[in-house]
Amino acid sequence: MQRLKALEPDQAHPSAGQLLGDIVQRHGDAGATVRAMANSPALLQGYLDLSRATKRIKIPRALAEKISLAVQEWIGCPRCLAAHSDAARAAGLSDTDIELARQGTSVDGREAVLVALAVRLLVEPSTIDDADVASVREHGWSDRVLADLADLVALVALNQLTGSFNLLAGLGVESVETQVT
Repeated sequence: MQRLKALEPDQAHPSAGQLLGDIVQRHGDAGATVRAMANSPALLQGYLDLSRATKRIKIPRALAEKISLAVQEWIGCPRCLAAHSDAARAAGLSDTDIELARQGTSVDGREAVLVALAVRLLVEPSTIDDADVASVREHGWSDRVLADLADLVALVALNQLTGSFNLLAGLGVESVETQVT
């Protein structure tokens, strides 16, 4: 049951209405999640800024979808899982890849270490230590990738934001929009 109303631009606070109007003008629709986020202009602005920023991360798209699937499995958002499963298929992942990602792993050991680290960032961030970074390095990731681990934090944070919001707002799978985190 939807608990937060998905707003139209003319129903939202003026600042959120402007943001929604811009999205609708560019894309034709803002989607239920974004329209419900418009109940809080600050949340909507923050979500849009973080979402735009994560589009520039260095993590390859297919791997980013694996990470998103692993995080959303922990959060338990069926809406996000459906959207990221579709996005993963569009990025070339197989059903096996998607299932393994939902289990927090990958057939590729290099990717599995990042997927597992992403899940730990979500569920037990205080346990992350130097050994975790060393493990990433031992799995063949270069110092360049290690410098980009901040991108992993951003991706986990965006997924936590959208998954938690959708669950609180009562947004289900039946109205999944094409826009994903």
